[in-house]
Amino acid sequence: MHMSTSIPAPDAPVARRDAATIGLIGLAHGTSHFHHLLLAPLFPVFMREFGLNYAEMGLLVSVFFVISGVGQALAGFVVDRIGARPVLFAALACFVVAALAAASAHGYGGLMLASALAGLGNAPFHPADFTILNKRVSMARLGHAFSIHGISGNLGWAAAPVFLIGIHQASGSWRVAYLCAALIGLTVITLLALNREAIDDHHQAHAPRHVQPQHVKGEHAMAFLKLPSVWLCFSFFFFSTAALSAIQGFASPALSKLYGLPISATAFVVTGYMICGAVGMVLGGFLVARVERLERTIGAAMVLAAALLTLGGLGMMPGVAAAVVVSLAGFGTGLAGPSRDMLIKRAAPPGATGRVYGTVYSGLDLGFALAAPVFGALMDHGSPSGVFYGAAVTLMMGVMSAGLVGQRIAARARA
Repeated sequence: MHMSTSIPAPDAPVARRDAATIGLIGLAHGTSHFHHLLLAPLFPVFMREFGLNYAEMGLLVSVFFVISGVGQALAGFVVDRIGARPVLFAALACFVVAALAAASAHGYGGLMLASALAGLGNAPFHPADFTILNKRVSMARLGHAFSIHGISGNLGWAAAPVFLIGIHQASGSWRVAYLCAALIGLTVITLLALNREAIDDHHQAHAPRHVQPQHVKGEHAMAFLKLPSVWLCFSFFFFSTAALSAIQGFASPALSKLYGLPISATAFVVTGYMICGAVGMVLGGFLVARVERLERTIGAAMVLAAALLTLGGLGMMPGVAAAVVVSLAGFGTGLAGPSRDMLIKRAAPPGATGRVYGTVYSGLDLGFALAAPVFGALMDHGSPSGVFYGAAVTLMMGVMSAGLVGQRIAARARA
C-alpha cells in the first residue's frame, strides 16, 4: 500500500511547478496578444471621429509591428544576457502606458503614440516566454506548454474585440474602454510579481545534462544567423502572419461589404477565428508528441485554412455561413501552432534560445507590418474579396517555408 501511493509523489511537485510556469507565461502571452488588437477593434470609431481611412488604420498596425519586429530581434540578445523575467515586467509596463496613451488620444498622432508604445511592449515577449518555458518546463510537458502558450495568445486576440467594443458600447466612451485596458495590464503585472519565482529563468529547473553552456566557447554570438533553417523559420512567420494581419484588421469590414452584414456582427468574426484557433492548438499540442515530421502537420492544417478563406471570399454563400467559414479557418492555423514552435526549437542551436526565437518571431512582426497597409489599400480600392484571397496565398507560401525547414532538420538527423 505504501509503495503504490508513493510512486507518483516525486513527479507531483514537478507537475505543480510546470503548471505554475505554464499558466503565468500563458497569462502574460495572452496579455501581449490582447494589445496586438489594442486599436483595431475600434478602427470604425476612429475613422468616424478623426476622419481617417483604412490605409491610415493599416499604418497604425505597421508602426506597432515594425517597432515590435526590430525590438524583438534585439530583445533576444537582452534576454540571453540579463534574463527573461525583468524584460517581461518592463514589457507589461509598456502596455499599461500604451493603453493610457490611447485613452488620452485626440487625433491620429495620439493613436500613433499608443501603437508605438504597444509595439515596444510586445517586442520582448516571444524570446522571453520561450526562454522561460524551455528552461523551466520538463520535456514531457513542453509540447503542451507550447500549446497553452499559443492558446493563450489566441484567447487574448479573441478577448480584445469583445472587451473593447463591449465597454465602448456599455459606457458610450472608447476612452473608458482604454482605461479599463490599462487596469488589465496592471493586474497581470501584480499576479506575476506575486509569483515571480515560477518565472525565474536563472535557475534551469529541467536542464538535460548534455545541454551546452550559454555561449559556446570560440563561437560568435551572431553565428546562429548563418543557419538557413533560422531564416526559413523567419520566412514562415512572415507569410503566415501576413494572412493573420488580413483577418484581424480587415475580415470584418470585408465580410460586411461582400455580404451586407452589419459591422456589429462581423466584428466578432475575429473572436470566432481565434477561438477556433485555440481549439486547434489543443489538438496540436497532442500531435507534437506523436508526429516526427512536424512540417507535414503544419502543411495539412494551413492548406485547410487557406481553402476555407478562399471559400469565404467568393461571395457565393449566405453572409452568416461565410462568417462561420472564415472563423473555422482559425482551426487550421491553430492546429499548426504547437508544431511550428517545436520546429523552431529543433532548429535552434544550444545556448541561443532567446536570440533564435527573437529573430524568427520578428518575421511575425514584419508580416503584420507590411501586410496591413496592403490589405487596407485593397479595402480602400473596393476589393474585399482580395483580403481573403491574399490571406490564402500567403498561407500557402508559409507551407512551403515550413516544408523546407523540415527537410533540413531531417537531413541533419540523418547525417
